[in-house]
Amino acid sequence: MGSSVQDSQVIPMILAGGKGERFWPLSRREYPKQFLSLDGSGKTLLQATADRLQAMTGSWDDVWVVTASHLAAGVREQLPQLPERNLLVEPQAQDTAPAVAWATLEAAKHYGEEAILGFFPADHWIEDEQAFFQTVNAAAELSKKEGAIATLGIQPTFASTGYGYIEQGNELGQFGNLPAYKVSRFTEKPDAAKAQEFIDSGRFSWNGGMFIFQIGTALAELRKHAPEIMGPLEEKGVEAYPTLTKLSIDYALMEKTDRACVVPITFGWDDLGDWNAIERLLKQEADNNVELCQHVNTDSEGCILYTQDDGELVATIGLKDVVVVRAGKATLIVDKARTQEIKPLLKQIRENPKYQELL
Repeated sequence: MGSSVQDSQVIPMILAGGKGERFWPLSRREYPKQFLSLDGSGKTLLQATADRLQAMTGSWDDVWVVTASHLAAGVREQLPQLPERNLLVEPQAQDTAPAVAWATLEAAKHYGEEAILGFFPADHWIEDEQAFFQTVNAAAELSKKEGAIATLGIQPTFASTGYGYIEQGNELGQFGNLPAYKVSRFTEKPDAAKAQEFIDSGRFSWNGGMFIFQIGTALAELRKHAPEIMGPLEEKGVEAYPTLTKLSIDYALMEKTDRACVVPITFGWDDLGDWNAIERLLKQEADNNVELCQHVNTDSEGCILYTQDDGELVATIGLKDVVVVRAGKATLIVDKARTQEIKPLLKQIRENPKYQELL
């Protein structure tokens, strides 16, 4: 066996293959959201996530990262402390189910099937680290005692149509002084009316994409519910990637297994889904603007302003609820209520050969 986890019983795996397209033009194909510093701290989201998980385990030897081949150099640059063997590089992106399955198989070689893994997105913001550690360890206790595949459920703050939801079933008891529940069902992103219905019931959490489980339990459930992924991976390892079905871990496993359980979280969390997240993270100035740049303002309110180059100036007159982002040779100006439309806008840009260097 390889390493032993010191301060926590959970071996953390960071999922760092995402695109974060809604942060264009700052995020690019080779420089996605997890490589950005968005909160004014100077740390990138990946660095903040890795530092948090390293503090939880007490050692860089037990922090792992799964990423795409075109992002591996960026991960190495941002996390020089990460051991090379702990960087799992996917030859091509096939969504989260192959990533989780392959990483779990690799972890089994180092730690054995009784060890507990935790999967965490690279680009989330967590407010209270101690509460986060407590919740992760509660989920680890749940997975060990109940054979659960545990997920952390986010307390909804509004009727979001941008997240999947988890419905809580029967309470299983207290684990680490936190309640845990069987999962009744996972749901896809709902429409506004259905989202409000979920919130009003008090039984639903947002699905934050964080999972904790014992390696042997997860491998058995993946073999049962996703043989089209596990079969090739167990036979050929990472060489099987081009033949794998592109599936999310929610669809391939969590919606099918009867071992899914949820621990609702109590700490502040944000998945930083688009530019509006900056406003939620940073305290607003007197005129209600969020300024990550030099800004000269006349009568503009509720705006988010960002320049990649500290030397650039943004001057505004009479704007209201607008996002202005300047990065390299591209400038984005968008109504705050329409930032979800950046992805289709990028599709238009992608179709024009002369704009390829801006993607």
